Amino acid sequence: MIVNSQSWQNRIGHQREVIWRGWQTRYSYLKGVSKNASSQPPIFLIHGFGASIEHWRNNISALNQNHSIYALDLLGFGASKKIKTTYTVDLWVEQVHDLWQSLTDKPIIIIGNSIGSLICISAALKYPKMVQGIAMLSLPDVSIREEMIPRPFRPIVKRIENLVASPLLIKTLLKVARSPNVIRKWAKIAYEDEESVNDELVKILSCPAYDLGAGDTFYSLFTSIREPQFSIPAKEILPQLKIPMLLIWGKQDRMVPLQFAKSFAQMNNQLELILLDDVGHCPHDEKPKVFNKIIVNWLTQKFDSQL
Repeated sequence: MIVNSQSWQNRIGHQREVIWRGWQTRYSYLKGVSKNASSQPPIFLIHGFGASIEHWRNNISALNQNHSIYALDLLGFGASKKIKTTYTVDLWVEQVHDLWQSLTDKPIIIIGNSIGSLICISAALKYPKMVQGIAMLSLPDVSIREEMIPRPFRPIVKRIENLVASPLLIKTLLKVARSPNVIRKWAKIAYEDEESVNDELVKILSCPAYDLGAGDTFYSLFTSIREPQFSIPAKEILPQLKIPMLLIWGKQDRMVPLQFAKSFAQMNNQLELILLDDVGHCPHDEKPKVFNKIIVNWLTQKFDSQL
């Protein structure tokens, strides 16, 4: 685990706000260091479910030697507006696309964690001219949830979920779930390295849940993610992509089973799979030095070699 005395606010680039479709959203920017960075594809960083720009605090300054870095808070997360709406991966893809259009006219490399990985491949499918390459840290698939529930029991599970999915109950659950103690316990499930679950991380994960509108957002996310229209399954998207792809997966990932990593890797010969020992669902934060080196080497091999 990297120990850095700088506050996380000083490790995420220059923070900026932009109004997207009438909603306030946040992104950060760090210019590439080398003189050739301006000719290289910028990198967009997309956080995972419940995270934010700050989750990349140990990566941003390590990845900007030959590439400018943009990181954004997805609508409903981090310092972006918390709203009651139907959340879908496509909604976030549009957020990424519109930000890209307003900031640069160059194809980009997108790096995503968890749900951010699903946004990566969905964006590459919908806007192929925007995306030159993608790197993913674990990759959820909306169809996995269905496959893990035996078919005869699916209607029963659906009814139980509908019973508990009342706005009042969900908002009450949020008041419990956002407490630092609960956040810490949840993070220890997602992380294999418990030392990485420090006070800094807990604060980063818990603070946005106290924002105005967080309850409505939590309820909207809970209901949206259960619907088929939330996302096109990853297994349907991957075979269609024709760009360099990197998939990094912690062998101790308890959020998305390791077996899916190997399955995904067989769906496209452009996809390179790297498995990491003693790492869970967030390789970039658990083992940032290892992750940063992997990404820099991949960028050098696939993109910077053209310099």
